[in-house]
Amino acid sequence: MAPAGAGSVTWSVNREMVVVAGWGRAILLQLAHPSIAAALHDHSSFRGGLGPAVRRLRATVGAMLSITFGGPEAMIAAAAGINTIHDRVRGAGYSAHDPELQRWVHECLVGPLTPAERDRYCVEAAIMEPLLGMPHGWLPRDRAQLDAYMDEMLGNGRLAVNDASRVLAHAVLYPPRWRAAWPAFRPMQLLTIGSLPAPIRRAYGLAWSARDARALARWTAVLRVLVRCLPPAARHWPMARMMSKCSPDEKRLLRSHPPRRSRSWLTARGASRRRLPPPLTPAP
Repeated sequence: MAPAGAGSVTWSVNREMVVVAGWGRAILLQLAHPSIAAALHDHSSFRGGLGPAVRRLRATVGAMLSITFGGPEAMIAAAAGINTIHDRVRGAGYSAHDPELQRWVHECLVGPLTPAERDRYCVEAAIMEPLLGMPHGWLPRDRAQLDAYMDEMLGNGRLAVNDASRVLAHAVLYPPRWRAAWPAFRPMQLLTIGSLPAPIRRAYGLAWSARDARALARWTAVLRVLVRCLPPAARHWPMARMMSKCSPDEKRLLRSHPPRRSRSWLTARGASRRRLPPPLTPAP
């Protein structure tokens, strides 16, 4: 069992910092499931303000990067941390270890890709089954299975936005003092609300006007230009940049002995400048 390597769809998607812009939509879709809303209402720091939200984002991104770019040891350690948190998340009618809830959370994270990329991403993402204790074959292996599952969830009445969902959604979209980070939050708000399925958006009571749609189009155009024009140093997570510059032997060595996590954002500039040991050479 090993993470998807360089050249995979998982690498090309998860290395981009802008990927976090789509997580608001994923979270609100997750919260439309009453059991997930109850679990997060009882156990999450969503409502704690901007600081806890940033800390939660940092932890989530850190786990994503370890699972994507780390070796088997880093991947298993990150999954163990997730499972430890899930051990504490249980209550009346829900458990974070419930495979049904895990599958809904997982599938809400699959973003817009080409058909071929979605097929590849589904196959690569199936590595999460054993890591989180899901049965083999539980996650879809191609876009047809994914689309069928999403259509079923959206159409079978199992999703029901309730008061807990709305409270948490408001905390995600409008945390206290969010206007201090307006350039980051405004496009996220527009992208989150505008990309939700219309019935889910209406159930949350979120307004969406033609003016909002035009604003989303403008912000989306800006983001696309930035992604195309900015250099990797400004677009990619430090850990992804570090791994992309390493030789295959250095990648294997780093995955066996990953650099210590620094205090800077997510595995760190210091790690990328760290002097690597000499490349491994095969025995004669």
